[in-house]
Amino acid sequence: MLKSRFKSKFLVIALTLAFILVGILNVRIQAAPKKTITILQTGDIHGSLYPWAYKTGEKEEDKGLVKVASIVEDIRAKNPNTLLVDSGDMIQGNTLASIFKDRKDVKHPMMKVMNHMGYDAWVLGNHEFNYGLKTLNRIKSQAEFPVLSANIRYKKNNELFVKPYTIKEVGGIKVGILGLTTPNIPRWDGSKVASLKFKGMSKVAQEFIPEIKQQGADIIIALAHAGLEGRGHKTGGDKVSKVAKENPELAAIFIGHDHVTVKERINDVLVVAPKDSGEQVSKVDLNLVKKQGDWTVVSKKATHLETKKVKVDPEIAEIANYYHQETIDYVNTPIGFATGDFVPENEIEGIPVAQIQDTALLDLINRVQLKYADADISSAALFDTKSNIKKGPVSIKDAALIYKYSNTLYGVKVTGKELKEYMEWSARYYNTYQPGDITISFAPEIPGYNYDMFAGVEYKIDISKPAGERIVDLTYNGKPVRDDQTFKLAVNNYRYNGLKSLGIIDQEPYFKSKTAIRDFIIKYIKAKETIKPLVDNNWKITGASLEEPAREEALRLLKHDILKIPAKNRSWNAASINLAQQVKQKQFINIVKRLFKKKVSQKLTLGQLVELVDAIYYKTYTIKSGDTLSEIAQDYKITVETIIDLNQIENPSLIIPGQKVKIPSN
Repeated sequence: MLKSRFKSKFLVIALTLAFILVGILNVRIQAAPKKTITILQTGDIHGSLYPWAYKTGEKEEDKGLVKVASIVEDIRAKNPNTLLVDSGDMIQGNTLASIFKDRKDVKHPMMKVMNHMGYDAWVLGNHEFNYGLKTLNRIKSQAEFPVLSANIRYKKNNELFVKPYTIKEVGGIKVGILGLTTPNIPRWDGSKVASLKFKGMSKVAQEFIPEIKQQGADIIIALAHAGLEGRGHKTGGDKVSKVAKENPELAAIFIGHDHVTVKERINDVLVVAPKDSGEQVSKVDLNLVKKQGDWTVVSKKATHLETKKVKVDPEIAEIANYYHQETIDYVNTPIGFATGDFVPENEIEGIPVAQIQDTALLDLINRVQLKYADADISSAALFDTKSNIKKGPVSIKDAALIYKYSNTLYGVKVTGKELKEYMEWSARYYNTYQPGDITISFAPEIPGYNYDMFAGVEYKIDISKPAGERIVDLTYNGKPVRDDQTFKLAVNNYRYNGLKSLGIIDQEPYFKSKTAIRDFIIKYIKAKETIKPLVDNNWKITGASLEEPAREEALRLLKHDILKIPAKNRSWNAASINLAQQVKQKQFINIVKRLFKKKVSQKLTLGQLVELVDAIYYKTYTIKSGDTLSEIAQDYKITVETIIDLNQIENPSLIIPGQKVKIPSN
């Protein structure tokens, strides 16, 4: 009996202790709460409010803050603990942003929309400085959210240009947001930022992170307008990878500048970037647990949300509509008439003809620059692969298409030696020609806007030679250019500052315009009323033999997207198509295996491949007595020109019964 009572007491005590233990564990579990903070990022928006291209008058379904806003609203509804940030290059880049930059009667469109969308922070990008500090200061003063950059200071007093960081409390968690901007801006905008100094990003991050922690931040992220690997800063101060490696305290870095998707982990720091113009939104989920009174990130995940199939946000669209309609009215203003197309049709899609031969388009731009800078020689680049002036009425949108940047015009005196060095610097854009190449390609590490074509001199570019040795037969007024000659050179402000920072030129400009080159083009066309597609053919590419016997067959495969133009980085044409290499690597055999899903002979020739491909894409029609090409075209719902081009018919009137012609299958 005594033993039974003892057992009962023991059981009661044991159960009591068990309940107490469960309670203690429950308290401990409750003392370790979990939360998820979502951070949404835009970057390199460049004035894109609506899914609309003002330079062409066409819809762009994958662009615009009015679509981004729908994604933001949806994510905020799912997780109220959401931050919205932007990594720079917001207020410049298209006609809408440009025409409202000096308007004082209304807010700048990007600031108005960002305010309504409830942005939590915006870091300054390099293109924010294109209009000068006065304009930038006025526009950023309209922001109802923190404008950041920790590595920009005034030279005269060392004061910060804008706030270095902000701390946002979301869901009871304090998030420190540090702003960093590429320090290469003086190289590009020169005198416009002469009163400022730009420090290396990683070193500045190391200086401010302890302060942000001291101010109570539970976690810290960075917004950085800079590329992952930078663009030639002498100390690597423009590299986001360096920031990540040297600042492991950062939970994530949200970057922009290169217009490409980024999703990487460096030193356990998550680094992300969306595509430009609102095409994507970066979404980062930080999962946190509170341990011993401190919030700790235990996991993080990045995704990229596409806007292409997203509907516009009606509220934001209504706010932006005034700016959108004003811009459409402006770009449709007529300025003249063109008697013909200024750029021929590309032989190969993806390889702009305006970068491999002289065209009326670049000659027009250079002619304008020569006139208004009173120069001997001019240089200009192709800024958009779609750039052209088509036969017919010309409006402001055509000028915006061929010159999308707000660059201003400079005139500077250069020696013949400096001119040659500049031209060699530009000609490095081409990849070196190799025997068997059937296309001319461009170095993937060099953006297309850094390849200039020159007017006022005659020259050849021998792309069989290594970079630095390519400019040959350089003459001015029919005579070889001497190193000690002096010329007046017309360039844009961006190129002038770049060349000066590289040490290629050292003179101060004799001419600096406040007017944008695009506006000079508009003024020139208005004055002429009618413009003709004049080409002086003052330059050409040599050293590339594109007479490969099978080139025509290969071009047909390119046309059908079976052979592909290689792309890399921001280059749309990063390597040449080389038939010898294709055969060596059995690429043709692999193509047929993919298309027909069957084994093929290892001795398959290019001609045989073309025959197999033709069977997919074309049907054969046999000419009957009384047939005309126009009747055949009408029956198959194609154009006569298609039949002529496809079959290389020299005289459309001389088709005979029994003759076989190819017709597109679709």
